[in-house]
Amino acid sequence: MGCARWWWNYALNLSNETYQQTGKGLNQTALNKILPKLKKEEETEWLGECYSQVLQSTTLNLTKAFKNFFEKRSKYPRFKSYYGKQSAQYPQNCQIVKGGLKVPQLGIIKASIHRLFDGKLKTVTISKTPTLKYYASLLFDTEQEAPEMVITGKVIGIDLGIHNFAITNDNEKTSKYPNPRHIKKHERNLARKQAKLARKKKGSKSRERARKLVARVHERISNARQDFLHKLSRKIVNDNQVVVIENLNVKGMVRNRKLAKAISDAGWGMFTNFLDYKLKEKGGLLLEIDRFFPSSKTCSSCLYQMSEMLLEVREWTCPSCATHHDRDENAAKNIRFEGIRMLSVLGTRTAADGGDVRPKGGRKSVLRQSPVKSEALFLQG
Repeated sequence: MGCARWWWNYALNLSNETYQQTGKGLNQTALNKILPKLKKEEETEWLGECYSQVLQSTTLNLTKAFKNFFEKRSKYPRFKSYYGKQSAQYPQNCQIVKGGLKVPQLGIIKASIHRLFDGKLKTVTISKTPTLKYYASLLFDTEQEAPEMVITGKVIGIDLGIHNFAITNDNEKTSKYPNPRHIKKHERNLARKQAKLARKKKGSKSRERARKLVARVHERISNARQDFLHKLSRKIVNDNQVVVIENLNVKGMVRNRKLAKAISDAGWGMFTNFLDYKLKEKGGLLLEIDRFFPSSKTCSSCLYQMSEMLLEVREWTCPSCATHHDRDENAAKNIRFEGIRMLSVLGTRTAADGGDVRPKGGRKSVLRQSPVKSEALFLQG
């Protein structure tokens, strides 16, 4: 792991310097040609003790990081710290044996493997967390085809929030799931341990012990958040075939200093990713509606749209039909109806029982129609 981290930092620094001097970067082949020279030099001959394919995998990951940056999928590659998460990737020659994992050069490592797949083992990534726990991620080639997308059954709309993490509506009932606020539960404990860490002398053993205590708190928060998101997403996916959610601009929302910590703690992006891959596994569909769709200020009964609505307004009464709305419940209903409308625009019909196809933007349409009940629909994935 140390060799992989050092080579990543060295290759990244070399790529930066080459670009500044020549205006061109270094590709994967050019970087790999440097490795044999480094192994022969006296100062870096210890790189020869590392399994060669681990370093080559690091080169591949770095070139992918640059590609993702230039295609605007991620930020610019950063240098890796000795105190952060460490990892080493073995692209081949790994085997699963009784009671453990066989890795080149290291031999058999005792491991608790909780799940295996029928297929060829391709890549093994061994990682170490800041709390000194080791994990192995096994990548299998199962040669399984993705299930055919079938749009039938229930359609549910989800409105994400801070007070209540998720407000769902499936036309039969509205459910609210409170926000656990994981950081707030551990805030005092985390602040106390961070204060102790700040008073320790750098490089001392006591500072290393204090750093591990802080890392354990962060790990506990992360595990609790993922556990909550996995369980909630699994419950929603098991009960519904189509899930409709807003495409939120989380990056822009966290610029609000008063809400940044609460928004980051909620994990809306992670929740959306969990819903997406779990729906794909069962042949379901995740629909994301436009972030500018007026879900909160449109009456779900008569489609009247308010000109404006401040964030602190949690309940309101429609001036047109006098229906009293809970802001979040009303938004969940409108999000669901907008998802049904999007399905009809795509040339499909939804088999969700009940509810009308909503026009875009909450405006009435002359061609309003109700979905056909219990009609099986198929979309090619």
